Amino acid sequence: MASSAHALAEATPASRDKYVDLLRVASLGTVVLGHWLMAAVSVRGDGRAEVGNLLAVEPRLQLLTWALQVMPVFFFVGGFSHALSYRSLRRKAGEDGEDGENGGAALYSVFLRARLQRLLRPTVVFIGVWGALALALQLAGREGGLLDVSLRLVAQPLWFIGIYLAMVAFTPPLLRLHDRYGWGAFGGLAAAAGLVDVLRFGFGVPYVEFLNFAFVWLAVHQLGFLRADGKLRRPYLLAGAGLAGAVLLVAYGPYPLSMVGMPGEKISNMAPPTFALLCHGLWLVGGVESLRGPAQRWLRRPRVWRAVVAANGVSMTAFLWHLTAMLGVYGALLALGVRLPEPATGVWWAQVPVRVVVAGAVTALLVTVFRRFEQPSAVVLGESGVSPAGARPAAALGVTLCLFGVLGLSMVGFGGLLEGRTAVLVAVRVTAPVAVAMTLAGWLLVERAGRGRSAAA
Repeated sequence: MASSAHALAEATPASRDKYVDLLRVASLGTVVLGHWLMAAVSVRGDGRAEVGNLLAVEPRLQLLTWALQVMPVFFFVGGFSHALSYRSLRRKAGEDGEDGENGGAALYSVFLRARLQRLLRPTVVFIGVWGALALALQLAGREGGLLDVSLRLVAQPLWFIGIYLAMVAFTPPLLRLHDRYGWGAFGGLAAAAGLVDVLRFGFGVPYVEFLNFAFVWLAVHQLGFLRADGKLRRPYLLAGAGLAGAVLLVAYGPYPLSMVGMPGEKISNMAPPTFALLCHGLWLVGGVESLRGPAQRWLRRPRVWRAVVAANGVSMTAFLWHLTAMLGVYGALLALGVRLPEPATGVWWAQVPVRVVVAGAVTALLVTVFRRFEQPSAVVLGESGVSPAGARPAAALGVTLCLFGVLGLSMVGFGGLLEGRTAVLVAVRVTAPVAVAMTLAGWLLVERAGRGRSAAA
């Protein structure tokens, strides 16, 4: 991997925006570190292990989420990358004479496959491995304690995959809106997010809050389009407006302080997202954009850029498996009879560096095993493996199935595969087997719809 990263770093064109790559790595790395720190594993009086949340044990630390809840940065970077990728494919389609309605259908499916390969392939492998392990454990009668918690927790980060799938799927139409209205397209999405909260909190309209899974995150994604066109010229104003808005909403509105979900809370800024979280996203995006100049100078150092390239090549694999590593470390400690200190005590904090280093080492081992599934294969823009008329519906159906499959699995987890354990996704009950089947079927549709054939074929 080191030699490959070195070669890729050396071949980087001068026009590449290296800061975007750094933001992608840094945002995922911050999420991973945050999850490791928030896990408060303890042993109850009956000897059963449970996983709590450090932010619930120490509520004063919830203010840190205003800096460490960086998922908006990743979605912002996604918007930037999706805009460049789709425009590049569209230019190539025009050069090859494939523009037009049929060409547009094939272009959409090829774009989906090109953007989703590095996302879906490692995700499908992760789901397959954990699904098989959960089934084997249940057939063997192994259950209880940390194992049951692990089967639920390791699937929770999949919500991020589902949201990102939606962003990729909506890129072509939202990019057209951006090309026509610019800041107005972002303003429309932001206004819709605010209206949803008014209907939710002011009028008690049921289920309307779930619309903000789209409006909030797609508004942040739209900021990436603006970044791609060089229209974020005064990021400090964006940061200031976002921070002021978030402070006022939390101080005088119904919004909680924490920008991540907390156990037992009636209102979460995350699930579903709120307008306060959108303001938080504006503050973060404006903040990181204000740091672009010094960061770009730092990235001119060859060693630094090689490290960023290497990390980018395995970032999704590390994200998928980091909770597995952390829970594996705690499981090993319990199996060895190590007494776990009470969370947030002096001893607990003293052990944090050791636990993080060990979890990092286990994650690196898992990355070594599974990283090959993150490497994309070449995508050819040309005659599609299915007719152009069928390419767009197949690709759209595939993304939809993957979206609901991974979101459902993030809620129900891998436990109770044979018992039909359910969770409520919006207003629909889902089970783990159905969620897994939907994800696999959707992935196959996306792969087939976007698979190009070489000219020789």
